[in-house]
Amino acid sequence: MNTFFRTCAAPLVALFVWLPAAFAQAPQPPEIAARSFMLVDVTANQVLGARDIDTPVEPASLTKLMTQYIVFDALRAKKIDLKQALPVSVRAWKMEGSRMFIDPAMKVPVDDLIKGMIVQSGNDATIALAEGVGGTVERFVELMNQQAKALGMKNTTYKNPEGLTVAGHTTTARDLSILSNRIMQDFPEYLSYYSIKKYRYEGTPTSNDTNRNLLLFRDPTVDGLKTGHTDAAGYCLIATAKRDVPNVGQRRLLAIVLGATSENARANEAQKLLNWGYTAYDSVKLFDANQAIVTPQVWKGALKTAKLGRTQPVVVAVPAGAGPKVKTQVARADPLLAPLAAGQQVGTLKITVADQPLVDLPLFVLEPVEQAGWLSRSWDTVRLWIK
Repeated sequence: MNTFFRTCAAPLVALFVWLPAAFAQAPQPPEIAARSFMLVDVTANQVLGARDIDTPVEPASLTKLMTQYIVFDALRAKKIDLKQALPVSVRAWKMEGSRMFIDPAMKVPVDDLIKGMIVQSGNDATIALAEGVGGTVERFVELMNQQAKALGMKNTTYKNPEGLTVAGHTTTARDLSILSNRIMQDFPEYLSYYSIKKYRYEGTPTSNDTNRNLLLFRDPTVDGLKTGHTDAAGYCLIATAKRDVPNVGQRRLLAIVLGATSENARANEAQKLLNWGYTAYDSVKLFDANQAIVTPQVWKGALKTAKLGRTQPVVVAVPAGAGPKVKTQVARADPLLAPLAAGQQVGTLKITVADQPLVDLPLFVLEPVEQAGWLSRSWDTVRLWIK
């Protein structure tokens, strides 16, 4: 089965930007009772706080995030359909751990299997989807590992689609943040699954209908993503929230808590991280999407200037109250010669906070600049020579 593997986009290669240690007033994250944790400002592409993010851990049912990524990709590629009913194998029916409680007498629509996998964390639903997309569980696991490599998850190895403990089945908080961000970035049309509070398939136990992400019931700004638990992994949670911020719009944070001591503890620690991120850091929008940040002169072009900017808004997270200390500077080659293609990188936007470097962002040509006619090019050649 040929599958298209989505690769790590350029903005995400340099995703987790850290506020420099030299920045004296950078807030310190709260004490988090977990083996490792990470808080990412998704809107600003910055890490606000973290501990032991490259330490290998067992992901438990957080494994299902990769299963979901591949299923969503198969849906978009029209290899499967939400209304398509998939058979339930004996292997799926006999799965241990969290279950949706489906059996081989059923054929279950993909839409319901996704809900069972996300809301109920059903291992049986996960296996049914893996077999439906990959043909076999073993082939699906190969797809998982290939996709992890394509996304830049350098310290992740999958042994199964559901997350039960197997030697060598490990990941890291950093890799989980990459995967979570890419799910939200690549498949916005499917994010509503993660905020479903209650679901059960007809004929299955009513006592098994509640999402294990307690923050969905406690914090109205939380809309995902996934819980996980095994004896080896402890209690894990990846929680994401979006809150309205003046002059910015919706600001999304992502909290990862791995290896907490209980279901309630993982929720409490994730909530603590989210609240700290929203209060300790301000979100500052510097430029709108597709806004011309600079319009430098172009030589030998049909237009005299070029519009340089980014297709996404330029937003940064800074310590609360430090917004007025944010400065920007553009570095680029000079002279700028036509032709220039839309999307071509031309220069860098350097952002500082209190004179400390925060992040360098590439600038791109927003509108193409064609080459001028022979006479204009010749005249610009003379001008450049004189210059």
